[in-house]
Amino acid sequence: MKILAIGRNYVNHAKELNNPVPQEPVVFSMPDSALLKNNNDFYYPDFSKDIHHELELVIKINRVGKNIPIEFAHRYYEEVALGIDFTARDIQAECKKKGLPWEKAKAFDGAAPISKFIPKNRFKSVGNLNFNLDINGERVQTGNSTNMIFSVDYLISYLSQFFTLKIGDMIYTGTPEGVGPVKIGDHLVAELEGEKMLDFHVK
Repeated sequence: MKILAIGRNYVNHAKELNNPVPQEPVVFSMPDSALLKNNNDFYYPDFSKDIHHELELVIKINRVGKNIPIEFAHRYYEEVALGIDFTARDIQAECKKKGLPWEKAKAFDGAAPISKFIPKNRFKSVGNLNFNLDINGERVQTGNSTNMIFSVDYLISYLSQFFTLKIGDMIYTGTPEGVGPVKIGDHLVAELEGEKMLDFHVK
C-alpha cells in the first residue's frame, strides 16, 4: 500500500503559512513506516525542534483504479478516518529554502498517526464532515470538508492520472488552519462528527 498526501488543500491554511493558494493539488507521498496506529504514543524525533500537528480527513481506496473519471470516484472508497500529518517545520523550511523535496520533514517514522476507519455511509456526505483536534483539552483545529479546495472525489480522479490506486492505499486530504507545535507531554484527541477517533500522547 501507499500513502498519498495533499498539501495546502484549505485556503486559510495556505494563508496562515504564507503560501500561495494552489491551482492544482500539491502532492507528496509517505512510506508505510510513517503510519502510527492503535493510538500508540508519538515519540518526538531527535532531528527536529519544531514538530507541528496537521489534522486531516483520510480515505482508504477499496478497488484498483487508473484514470478514474470524477463522476465515478465515489465508488473507489467506502471508509474514512482521521489522521495527523506531523511536520518537522524546521526541516521543511530548510528544504524549501534550498528548493529540495521535503519528504524527510513529512514522512519520517511515525509521522502519520491514523485512526480506525469507519464506513462513509454513516454520514450524509463526505463533502460535509466536521472534525476537530484538542491538545490538553484545548481546541486547536476545527475543520469541515466543505472547505477543501479540491474535494475527495476530485483528488481521487486527479491522483489516478499519475498513480494506479490500489486496494488499501490511503489519501491524506489536507489540513485546515490552526496548525501549530506539539511538545513532549501533550495529549492529543481528535473527533470526527463528535466521535473520538484519535487519543494519544507525545513522548
